[in-house]
Amino acid sequence: MKKFILKRIIGGLLSIIAVVAIVMILIYSLMDRQLIFQSDSLYMKKLSNEKTLYMYTKWEEYGYVDLVNYSDYMMALLRDGTITEEEFNSTNYPRNGKVTSEKTKEFVQKFKDYYSGKGYVIMELEADMMSSGRKIKTGGAARLFAYRDIPVYQRLLKYFKSIFFSDNIHYVPEEDDIGERKLTFTWNDPIYTVYNEDGTVASKKFSPAILGNGTKHKYLFYFDKQFPYVHQNFLTLNLGKSYAVNSGVDVWETMTMAQGTFYMQELTYPSGLREETADDLHTAVYQKGSLETNLVYSERYTDDYTNTQTAKTGRSKVGYSFIIGILATLLAYSLGLPLGIWMALRKGKLVDKLGTAYNIFILAVPSLAYIFMFKAIGTTVFKLPRVFDMDVNSKLMYILPIVSLALPSVAGLMKWLRRYMVDQMNSDYVKFARSGGLSEGEIFRKHILKNAMIPIIHGIPGSILGALVGAIITERVYSVPGAGNLLTNAIGVYDNGVIVGLTMFYATLSVVGLLLGDILMAVADPRISFDTKER
Repeated sequence: MKKFILKRIIGGLLSIIAVVAIVMILIYSLMDRQLIFQSDSLYMKKLSNEKTLYMYTKWEEYGYVDLVNYSDYMMALLRDGTITEEEFNSTNYPRNGKVTSEKTKEFVQKFKDYYSGKGYVIMELEADMMSSGRKIKTGGAARLFAYRDIPVYQRLLKYFKSIFFSDNIHYVPEEDDIGERKLTFTWNDPIYTVYNEDGTVASKKFSPAILGNGTKHKYLFYFDKQFPYVHQNFLTLNLGKSYAVNSGVDVWETMTMAQGTFYMQELTYPSGLREETADDLHTAVYQKGSLETNLVYSERYTDDYTNTQTAKTGRSKVGYSFIIGILATLLAYSLGLPLGIWMALRKGKLVDKLGTAYNIFILAVPSLAYIFMFKAIGTTVFKLPRVFDMDVNSKLMYILPIVSLALPSVAGLMKWLRRYMVDQMNSDYVKFARSGGLSEGEIFRKHILKNAMIPIIHGIPGSILGALVGAIITERVYSVPGAGNLLTNAIGVYDNGVIVGLTMFYATLSVVGLLLGDILMAVADPRISFDTKER
């Protein structure tokens, strides 16, 4: 069993890597990269060469190319001591692109030779000329840069190397003056501390926390009122940055951050100021120089850990998807299994025919059609909410999405359990058991149902984990702010980071679901062994 699990894990990891690699090839190599600009109004307003520069800059941001500006090249030479500051200032690439200085020509040629030798394409863009009345003037400036397409293996390696981030006291650059770098444990989270007017402590709250200085996150361990109530930032997941759906925010953060209206609560800022706020102080991350440049920050904070998220009244995208998905799964199993058993025991009778007709209906009718049908019946007959509204937060709005998601699964469970049970009923061992004097009830409980349930049990972990993914069509029809909508939105705006990140997430859940299904199946039936034995 241990060898089997190890092989499954290794095979699963290789499968995840392969799936992510295929998606990257499809996005970055086979898909027209110009499509990312089709709704970019800023791109359309650019002049000829400025548009080209903007295009390559965006391609670098989206991960298509590795781009190096001449100015960045010279800055690197200055940092490593190859050139002096005087040489750096005297060899800037001219705004009009006309290189006249011999010293500048020398470094421009070095730049071209160096990057050409590394397989880069050299681009020299002249300054655009535009007319203003009778005058012709320069728009923007000339640019010299080098670029190359990023190979898939490099992109894949970089992605998996950065997928986990381990916070530490050396995250903040050494040149930043932040005082002593350390981790501090406290039994009383200072956010919940109340002070008297004279500055003395009026009350504390027992809430253990670990705070850092020099780390990315201010709070590395803490408690709050949000599920799962205990949180850590020592190890965080980075699935990739969004470029359009939630610009600049990691995919995992987009999926797990709260939504809805601001949740106001009275908290104590690091300066001691206590006020009602929606700032989630537990999410504070380092933001260099913010304390000096922002008056609001200087009144509330004592260091540059000022970049915070806001607390919201609603759940996260994954939260909504999981609640609807898990309840739909429970409903599907609680209906599908008894009905499947009933159909098998009444094979050829009315209940079996009705169940078969329902199965045919679910298979024959497109999912979008019967979801709209369930929605019409629910809203007109039972007066249930038509769409999901986070501000209303009524439990009734969960009913239609759950039912619409569960009923197709009910059909699948009915069909397969009936089939497995009928196969078992016709097996030779059932005939032997019957001839051996066992009652029909004993045969049913100890043999037929037990053996028929084994393949069904295999799919339970996958169904539970699949609830985290969300249902794309169901969530769109009922306007559920869940994870299912995220992928379709990302595809619509060509948000490559989100597409790759969600692919990674979905592939991992699938592999884990299959592995847990195998383990659960072996636990349910000890006769099943995954060990290979020589005979």
